[in-house]
Amino acid sequence: MPKVRIKLNSTDIEMLNAICGSISEIAHKSGIAISGPVPLPTQRLKITTRKSPCGNGTATFDNFEMRIHKRLIDLPANEKVLHHIMKMQIPKTVNIKIEMKD
Repeated sequence: MPKVRIKLNSTDIEMLNAICGSISEIAHKSGIAISGPVPLPTQRLKITTRKSPCGNGTATFDNFEMRIHKRLIDLPANEKVLHHIMKMQIPKTVNIKIEMKD
């Protein structure tokens, strides 16, 4: 039976967990067993800059970091469940990718 793989990523962990919970709830209500949400490694983007606007002066630095959290959900291909997932309101901070697997 074909499967559906849903990949989610976001910088906002609370919104990401809320969407994963909604997908799990939809699948549970329809009686489908899902695999996940599996937390994948968090990607950390780090930037170090000088505090001084001109680049000269004291050697003090600012460190900035952005974390990208990822989740993976596998479920059987069911048209009814996929229709409900497609109709969900997904915030702009959460990226979702749905793939069909054999």
